[in-house]
Amino acid sequence: MLNPEEAYRKLIASIEPLDGAETVETRDALGRFAAEDIVAPVDLPPFDASAMDGYAVAARDLDVAAPFEMRVIGASVAGGPSDIRVGGRDAVRILTGAVLPEGADAIVLQEDTERHGDTIVVTERPRPGRHVRTRGHDIARGERVVAAGTRLDAYRLSWLTACGIGRVAVRPRVRVAVFATGDELVEVGETLGPGQIYESNRFALARLMSDLPVEVLDLGRLPDDREATRAALARAADDADVVVTSGGVSVGDADYVRDAVLEVGQLDFWKIALKPGKPLAVGRIGRADFFGLPGNPVSTIVTFLLFVVPAIVRRGGGVPEPPMRLRARIAHDVRHTLGRREYQRGIVTDRDGELVVAATGDQSSNRLATFDGANCLIEVPGDRGDLAADEAVSIVLLERGSGRLF
Repeated sequence: MLNPEEAYRKLIASIEPLDGAETVETRDALGRFAAEDIVAPVDLPPFDASAMDGYAVAARDLDVAAPFEMRVIGASVAGGPSDIRVGGRDAVRILTGAVLPEGADAIVLQEDTERHGDTIVVTERPRPGRHVRTRGHDIARGERVVAAGTRLDAYRLSWLTACGIGRVAVRPRVRVAVFATGDELVEVGETLGPGQIYESNRFALARLMSDLPVEVLDLGRLPDDREATRAALARAADDADVVVTSGGVSVGDADYVRDAVLEVGQLDFWKIALKPGKPLAVGRIGRADFFGLPGNPVSTIVTFLLFVVPAIVRRGGGVPEPPMRLRARIAHDVRHTLGRREYQRGIVTDRDGELVVAATGDQSSNRLATFDGANCLIEVPGDRGDLAADEAVSIVLLERGSGRLF
């Protein structure tokens, strides 16, 4: 079995980003990946501006100890710049964001003055550059705002908008076909028969992809039939960039997905040293990347977060980044068998400046209840046995309600 790091490296190296691009309104680009470098068409700010309310002065001319008097000769407000040149003991009343008048090189804070009509008493001598936002302070014209492959989140889109960029070139959405497998599955709203359960994995995967730049093709349930599975996978690969199944990749008598994939495509690897998620299968069918996820709900979700999401990012032209690991103290003993890395669902809290984490009860891979309240995954190394309470462990934060790990 591959260890998780080897599986991840092999996976990412095998995936080719989609070709092409489309241009969309910046306001519609949330979550998309930039298809090219985006450069600033203007300086931001486009002029020297005040960072505070106060008075614009020529500090270089004020070789005098505070307190001292100055004469107010005008005003500059946002959207209404002053055309007065400042020098000597002259000052211009200025508000935050307003253009710095010609000759001014500093701002005297409003709270550092006492005003008497057209005269102010300055109680603290200003220094050149104080409280001034110089032209291009945020970014200069021609500098790169966003690199190709960057995910356009709300912060970056705000920056692009501030630069006056109303349209951006983005990578195409990734078409992801999703199946569930098993004769025991029924849809919500149907009546359960003997030995049947409600199917939830397709629902979970679709919702976990809700903030990814994808088009989800929900292709329903596959019966425990090898020929039907083979035909359905081949059809899905013709329409999708990524094909994801849940269930049917283990070694049971009714597990047909792995063999069906080998008939219509190839497997790059099968089984990894991971708990939950050992029977993960990864390969290709035609031009589509294939992921056969284990059928137990927790195994489906964990392997999707760890492997499928980075693959979708890579396929969509983005740059997947490994999740950030934090150190925390485990609040209780953990039973663990050597051999496979385990990800337990946990709740991490801050106790007097130290992170403390506890698992969310019985960690069986069928128990969706382990995600109730969970805000992290606790990483138990494969080369460790049992852990004792108060030991340091690595955790990966979960972003609630999305398919992303921090």
